[in-house]
Amino acid sequence: MRRTGAGTRASAVVAVAGLLMVGLPAVYFLTTYGCGGAEDRLAGAMAREAVLGTAPEGADRASRYQECDDDDRFVTAGTRYRFNGSPEAALLYYREAARADGWRPRTTDGDEAAPLCFTKPVDGTTAYLSVGSPEEDVLDVEIIADHAESEWC
Repeated sequence: MRRTGAGTRASAVVAVAGLLMVGLPAVYFLTTYGCGGAEDRLAGAMAREAVLGTAPEGADRASRYQECDDDDRFVTAGTRYRFNGSPEAALLYYREAARADGWRPRTTDGDEAAPLCFTKPVDGTTAYLSVGSPEEDVLDVEIIADHAESEWC
């Protein structure tokens, strides 16, 4: 008579445990990791925001971009300008342009407005617009958001 019951069961347990430990993470990685269609739509909607296509006097567009971080799936869309104007004039310009495009100043826990940070619903999530203070002749205007509703700026 052959004894196969205990050895076969132990092999089966090891095989199932291996499939669960390796297989499930692999399935997750292949099916849900990284940026996908929802992030592409969000990036497109953010890139169409009017505030990214407008600039103060003295600004020449250097580049426009859209990105998605595969690890955290947050999306950015922005415009970078070469800028030779006054930083104060640029920041005042974007405060007015943001409000005209429906962006509202972001408030802190104490109901104080966060400087140069605005919020607005875009593609079903809250997006955050930030304006970088012009440095070394560069002005950055960027929108960032994710479907997890993270808070930015």
